[in-house]
Amino acid sequence: MKKFIYADNAATTPVSQPVLEAMLPYLEGEYGNPSSIYEKGRRALAAIEEARRQVADALHCKPREIYFTGCGSEADNWAIKGAAMALYKKGKKHVITTVFEHHAVLHTTQKLEKLGMEVTYLPVDENGLLTAEDVKAAIRPDTALVSIMYANNEIGTVLPIAEIGAVCRQAGVLFHTDAVQAVGNVEIDVQAQNIDMLSLSAHKFHGPKGVGALYIRSGVRIENFLDGGGQEGGHRAGTENVASIVGMGRAIELACAPGAIAKKRDHLVPLRDKIIAETLKLPHTRLNGHPTQRLPGTINISFEGVEGESLLLMLDLAGIAASSGSACTSGSLDPSHVLLSLGLSHDVAHGSLRLSLAEDITAEDADYIISSIPPVIERLRAMSPLWEKIVKEEQAGA
Repeated sequence: MKKFIYADNAATTPVSQPVLEAMLPYLEGEYGNPSSIYEKGRRALAAIEEARRQVADALHCKPREIYFTGCGSEADNWAIKGAAMALYKKGKKHVITTVFEHHAVLHTTQKLEKLGMEVTYLPVDENGLLTAEDVKAAIRPDTALVSIMYANNEIGTVLPIAEIGAVCRQAGVLFHTDAVQAVGNVEIDVQAQNIDMLSLSAHKFHGPKGVGALYIRSGVRIENFLDGGGQEGGHRAGTENVASIVGMGRAIELACAPGAIAKKRDHLVPLRDKIIAETLKLPHTRLNGHPTQRLPGTINISFEGVEGESLLLMLDLAGIAASSGSACTSGSLDPSHVLLSLGLSHDVAHGSLRLSLAEDITAEDADYIISSIPPVIERLRAMSPLWEKIVKEEQAGA
């Protein structure tokens, strides 16, 4: 059989067997509507509330502060639009975010600009970091909301969320974080980290696609996302996706069980660092993102003189599934806005490779990835006019 290594877990993860087993009853006999008062409906409602508790336990908050959504992008939209529109009525017309957020955040803030709000897009440094002081300096008397991602989806850099949250809390400004990539990879405590709202998505930690959640701290009032029913406290109408909600509850319970995140980190970091170190031995390569302050399984490396799509196709032929940037923009010919925000040129940004590893990767898999990349890069550079130009310029300057 052809060797296959799945190294695109930042895009999505496979549903684990325990999660599938938890979901199956609600895809078969337990099909009741949670809003019905008879026994089958009550059992469905009880399953939803158990999942709400599981998500709350993972984030260290109260179950009533968890609202189920259709995905992480929906949670981002609801948090940002809901808070901004609620506070706009009170004269708060300013929002702060960063230049390298997921498009679920950036497109939402751009929509707010069209509605008359002002948005500050904070730059990040060459490693994808910014400081709490950067945020503090941008806060104004009319600032309604700060939205900064917990960990970047392309380069894996982890932001100083607790410090940023403290600055926002002191200023009396709401703080939202897109934690879609962070949940299950780092320890999160919304209370200790001064987080007012947090978005997550089940399929990033071995749950099903099509379900997410939004944490909204008690006392925070935002606009409803969807009117027309009493579900989710009357804030998001629509019959609940019971099976997927149950699956998310089980998935987050497993991902955030005591010791699970530390065990995952201890397994992944040495393999991640070995792949990085060996790959960077190739000439004209660059690690994107902070060297240590990054997600345990995320690697992003740029190769000069290489086109990203060709790199992915050739790695696929070798049995390695990876990506060249955000999964949500993989069809775009434009270079990644995240990589450009780090100061990379268009040519270098185009030649990027993202590998995102999960718990199932072995040392043998890591070695196979390490051995597979150099011949692919060599072959692509041999066909590249850009690489020929780089070599000629080096020879001329020697």
